[in-house]
Amino acid sequence: MRSAVIVFPGSNCDRDMAVALHTITGTPPLMVWHQETKLPAVDLVALPGGFSYGDHLRCGTMAAHAAIMPEIRRHIQQGRKVLGVCNGFQMLTEAHLLPGALRRNHGLKFIHRMGTIKIAKHGEALSMPIAHHDGCYLLDSSDLARLKDQGGIAYRYTHNPNGSVDNIAGVFNETKTVLGLMPHPERAVDPDLGLGTDGRRVIESFLG
Repeated sequence: MRSAVIVFPGSNCDRDMAVALHTITGTPPLMVWHQETKLPAVDLVALPGGFSYGDHLRCGTMAAHAAIMPEIRRHIQQGRKVLGVCNGFQMLTEAHLLPGALRRNHGLKFIHRMGTIKIAKHGEALSMPIAHHDGCYLLDSSDLARLKDQGGIAYRYTHNPNGSVDNIAGVFNETKTVLGLMPHPERAVDPDLGLGTDGRRVIESFLG
């Protein structure tokens, strides 16, 4: 499994993602700067968490127009996978590669704690680190109905921390090749970190 992590100014989880992918796949991912215009031939592209471009304008908005984004669109069109975590999820919605939008938490405060999410398909609970300020996932009723019909809801919170519609924590695109997720699975891969290993299961499941 060949992978690449896109690095933006303000990213703070790019190295965490790289270590997690190396641990899971056995191959160190390529670190690709956001200003590159060519993407290496890889199976997976990861958009990491952090504060790309200092979260100016809206979270993920400037990153959605980065030079590398046309290549990521081409990567998706070829049926290859993209994983966007936290700020990466925000980028995917701002680039209209996933439906909906992510806005300020309804409590207007940054959330940093462990949370529990359930796999939407069969309800299995997973423990996952949460760390975000703009994690409230919103979309209108027609788009929500369409997302449900397509099986596009990947994960739901068991206790909604941010006001997301229908307790949604993560969503797929129509072909299940793009996953946007607000909690941080890359932080729950190494048991030595003390945050469990449920994040490994999330990433492995997506990689197939």
